[in-house]
Amino acid sequence: MEDTIVARRIADEREHTGPGPAARADLSVADAGGQTRGVALVLHGGRADSFDQVRARHLSPARMLPFAQTLRSQGGPHGLAVWTLRNRYRGWNGPDMSPVQDARWALSEIAREHPGVPVFLLGHSMGGLTALCVADDPQVHAVVALAPWLTAETPVERVAGRRVLIVHGDEDRWTSPVNSLAYARRAEGVAASIDYVSLTGAGHFMFRRVGLWNSLANGFILDSFAASTGAEPAGTDALRQVLPATAALPVVL
Repeated sequence: MEDTIVARRIADEREHTGPGPAARADLSVADAGGQTRGVALVLHGGRADSFDQVRARHLSPARMLPFAQTLRSQGGPHGLAVWTLRNRYRGWNGPDMSPVQDARWALSEIAREHPGVPVFLLGHSMGGLTALCVADDPQVHAVVALAPWLTAETPVERVAGRRVLIVHGDEDRWTSPVNSLAYARRAEGVAASIDYVSLTGAGHFMFRRVGLWNSLANGFILDSFAASTGAEPAGTDALRQVLPATAALPVVL
């Protein structure tokens, strides 16, 4: 599947300065058809602490490939490029916040190639936390966080003016749906819009109710892309069938 979405790769040329072994992040880029009108940046999950290098065979990055493929097939012909980040290290690593550093680097590469175009972030677990932490980048318009790893201290100021969707399974035992809903309520009045969906019977790794995980996440990115650019990709109608524009917190599906 990876070969179907990867058109090219961008090398990480940053100097190694971290406490872990030398490692490089990896950006896989599926360019838009024609002019690039927006970029979706896909971020994977990980662990609390680990300086082990992320490999393509690991489940966390592999789990995000179907999302990237759908975004490319539905949004690519309308001008949506899909950039998929593979982090240097598997862990968050405390104050080092390794994936935040990598996501900032990815955003700087997007800005270098496509200055001013809207960016839409999609992350799972640790990647969801990362997405919310880097949402203050000036090109970011919207964020989707799937089963994000949040605490009561996760700041909401970084999503100011952004559209945000959080989706969490109510049977998640790895990250806290309670913390995610509390974050969403704290973000009301800060974010441009905030939606929270609780998926009944779903766990952390998105095996159950996989169709809803995908239609919500990809639909929200495509809907935000359409709102920001005037493009008309497929997939946005399905989103509003399950998530009305006037939905209150939380939506239980």
